[in-house]
Amino acid sequence: MTTPSADAYVRLDTHPTHTSAVTATITGPQRELARAVLAASGFEVLDEDILVMARIDHEEPYWAEKAAQALAADGFTTEITPRLREAMKEEWTWANYPMPWCTRAEIREVSNEAQKIHDDIRHGQLIIHAHADDSGTTVAVGTYRDSGKSVYLHGENHLRQIADTFDSPAQALTAFERLHHDTMRPGPAPMTDTERAAAEARTSLGAPATKPEPPAPEPVIVPAYAADAGDHDALLDQFLAAHGDWEKWRTWSDDTTHAIHESQTLRIERVHEAHPRETAWTVAAYETPVSERMWHLTATGTTSAPVLQTLLHHLAEGDAWDTAIGSPVDEKTVTAATKPLTDAGWKHTVDGRWIRWTNLSGDAGVQFDAFAAQKPNSPLTTWTIWAGPSIDHPTWTVTASPYTPSSLMADLAETLAHATGTRQTNTSPRERGAHLGTTPPALRPATAGYPSGRSL
Repeated sequence: MTTPSADAYVRLDTHPTHTSAVTATITGPQRELARAVLAASGFEVLDEDILVMARIDHEEPYWAEKAAQALAADGFTTEITPRLREAMKEEWTWANYPMPWCTRAEIREVSNEAQKIHDDIRHGQLIIHAHADDSGTTVAVGTYRDSGKSVYLHGENHLRQIADTFDSPAQALTAFERLHHDTMRPGPAPMTDTERAAAEARTSLGAPATKPEPPAPEPVIVPAYAADAGDHDALLDQFLAAHGDWEKWRTWSDDTTHAIHESQTLRIERVHEAHPRETAWTVAAYETPVSERMWHLTATGTTSAPVLQTLLHHLAEGDAWDTAIGSPVDEKTVTAATKPLTDAGWKHTVDGRWIRWTNLSGDAGVQFDAFAAQKPNSPLTTWTIWAGPSIDHPTWTVTASPYTPSSLMADLAETLAHATGTRQTNTSPRERGAHLGTTPPALRPATAGYPSGRSL
């Protein structure tokens, strides 16, 4: 062993937050000399006493051992911590390495060349003119400042190699553009996760600073039609838990749930992953469990929570859904259904077959199609309740068939005209949650199976 002659002490240890990086802590009056040896071995200064080696090939323990040998040869007292010694002894190979014929030493040689290229780019010695994607692999073209030699680079991190050389930047760029004109972008490629982690290790011994989470905005009170959709699945679960005369039935697919009244004359179909603008709810009523459908109503997945709660509340009112087949949809029925809107001063217009009620701000309304109302077997919609920019581009819609009870339509109209809900101002409709000041009842488990009878 060489007798220590330099008055400096170096302690080598693993980096506290980076998996493979190594730190060197120097004490004693001859720190400058020790720092120079460490810098020549690949360490970079973090502060006056600490240097860090952080590489893109994760070979820091191997090169730290070489640095310890160089320090010892120059007479510096060097300590290697037990955990770093353990890392130095560890034998490992890259998973799915693309050059399996290489020995461990040859792999280390390839990755060290990649490290040199990375360092040359990072220190500004190799200027990258452009990069591109070559079937999932990053390629680039650049020129060395000192020699003027231009190079074509292939790969990332420990696999980056010089695949070709050129006499001038113009020649290199012409060839590069010919090969990669479709994906060619100016300048270097964005840092990889490996490069970013190494950069963080060289600048801090602690965990990277994280931005504090912004405080959640307070929900604002808005009209019911403008409220958030909330969690529709939770609303259905709460409804079922509170009303024992309804049962939840799973279909063959988990995408859909059916809720059926004990009389089997009223059924709800809930499509869980429906597009926000497509039908997510269908309610259908029957005179008997085996009769034809009397009426039905649909709602999209973004329907506001207060409106949906009004619908579910009405369905829970015993025989509130009952409508005799063949009962006419006359002026009296329409007037009763829309009275809350008229009382609230909503604008009333008639355009041919369509009768409309629209709020003063023009972002919610109800439309009645008199033509469709006279054709109960037609696929045309009789009632359309909507909210959003316009009836042609709504945020949500509820539609109903001719014989939908006027009492149900009146309840929904009352909610539109007078009820309120809440909305988070900085979230999208799918992310928003309704906070209506109610405590959900305990949920009960769903009943397996499906009753006999038709689907909706």
